[in-house]
This record gives sequence, structure tokens and C-alpha cells, in this order.
Amino acid sequence: MKVTEVVAGVLSDARGRVLLTRRTVNRDFAGLWEFPGGKREPGEGADEALARELHEELGITATVGAPLITVPQAYPGKRLRLDVRRIARWQGVPRGREGQALAWVPLHKLHTYAMPPADIPVVAALHQPDRYLVTPLPADDGDPARADAAWLASLDASLDAGIARVQLRLPGLEPARVRTLAGAAFDRCRRTGAEMLVNGDAQLARELGAGLHLRAAQLAALGERPVLAEGAALAASCHDADELQHAARLACDFCLVGPVMATATHPGQAGIGWTRFSELREGVALPMYAIGGMGEEDITVARRHGGQGVAAIRGLWTYLSR
Repeated sequence: MKVTEVVAGVLSDARGRVLLTRRTVNRDFAGLWEFPGGKREPGEGADEALARELHEELGITATVGAPLITVPQAYPGKRLRLDVRRIARWQGVPRGREGQALAWVPLHKLHTYAMPPADIPVVAALHQPDRYLVTPLPADDGDPARADAAWLASLDASLDAGIARVQLRLPGLEPARVRTLAGAAFDRCRRTGAEMLVNGDAQLARELGAGLHLRAAQLAALGERPVLAEGAALAASCHDADELQHAARLACDFCLVGPVMATATHPGQAGIGWTRFSELREGVALPMYAIGGMGEEDITVARRHGGQGVAAIRGLWTYLSR
């Protein structure tokens, strides 16, 4: 099926509000809100197309800035690829030249506006972290107290380096030790404004007031979203379209998809690659992190394939010399 190329722009005013336009009657998704833009014409570049559409729709002359995210999305009977760019500056006062309503929306309220599926990952790309750190185990050096102190120091360094979303994953550690580290890690994340999710343990997540990250097997066993603290995130690890659809039904806030590339931790297991990642992206509106052989240098390519960013252990953890 042919892919329709669509462009959209993120216009922010001096107060940091973002411009949304409302789809008019007699159109797909009539009444929903979206980022302004439209279809690319044959032979037209993305920047050229977006500048034209913004002039036609809003009456402004726009200078197109940096790419934000490109979202492939499948709808009944059609597929599209939404290429979203930031608008560096513009001249004129935006107005609905085609009869569409406009709204300047604070960033933190964008998610409250009903949108077509392709626009939902754009909201996440604007205000959610593009890196999702998965914690390694403390070093096994025969001195757990020293190892845990070093682990917490590395977590501090990772948070100082800008990590704002953390998955606490400590497989095989004694439960008491996990709880001690989890409490210390949650306090550190809270102090820095970072979000922490606990891998697999809903009870521990509730006790801390943290989010919960579901393993794929746990996701499959659930029939409804687990109860968590107010505002706590729910995430899941997914490997195929069925798991992603189930994560969407449970109202997961985001998910991990992969492994995208081969990794040292899974020798002999080939990654799904970016093409398959994009294909999986088309079927859901969830923010998706790419995992498997990822590092900060892969964020840009992840965004080009519809990803929120990357998730990793080695690629994001700050290892301190001892």
C-alpha cells in the first residue's frame, strides 16, 4: 500500500504554548486536534511543503527548523508517514484560513486534547525523555555494601548527565537488598526530577509510589491495567505486534521494542532492525523506545523511525572508575 507523505509543524509562542488546529467536518478524524500541516506534493521537499501548508492554512510565512520525529502510522485503508519539524520563527498572526479552530496549548496539557493516532507520539516527543536508562546489577566484588555504594554513585552520575527516566532492574539480587537499593534510587530520582519505574514488582512499585515496567510475560497475563500510585507510569517490553496491541489495551504509557540490533547480552540473536521497528510503530500510538545495541548516538535515527528515543544499560549508564 502506498504511503502518503505528510508534514506538520510545531509552533511555540513566547509563553511556551504549542499551536494545535482542529480537524473540520467531512474529514477523517473530524473534531480531533492536530499539529498544523498537510500532504507533500510530488517532487516537493519536506521543508518546502510545510512552509506552503502553513501559509495556506494559517496565513503565516514560516522558517522551518530542526526535525522532531517522523511517525509512520497505519489507518484502515491507508498508510502515512508524518514528518514533524519545529518552526524556528514565523511572520504573521496564525488564523484558521480554512475554517478550522486554533488553540495555543501549554506543553503539559497537550495530552488532554484528543488527537489522531499519528499525532500522539509527537506529544510524547515534545515533553518526555528521549533516553530510558535500564540499571545494571551492582558489581560482584565480594563486598555488597561497597558494590551498592558504587552503584548508587554511578546512578547519581547518570542522573547528573541528564537521565530523566530510569527502569530499576536488579534480577537475581536478594529481595532485602533490592528494596534497600530501590528506596535509595527512588529518592535520588525524585530529588532530580527523574521518573523511576520498577521492573516487574508491582507491590514494590506501589510501596515506593514509583512506576511499573512489565516484562512481556507479565503483560500477556494481565487483563487490565494494574493499580499504581496516582500519576505513576506503566510501561512494557514488547517484541511483536500482538504484544504492542495488548500494551495499548492496558493503557500503557510507553513501551520498549527490540532488540533492534544484536547485543552482547544475547549472542546469536539477530536484531529486528529499523525497518521492522517502523512497521511495528505503524500499528499503535504508544511512545516506543528502541532497545538492543542502543546508545545516545542512536536517538536521531530512532526518531526518524517513529521512536521516542532509546533504552539501554551500557549505552546510558555512567560507569565510574574505582
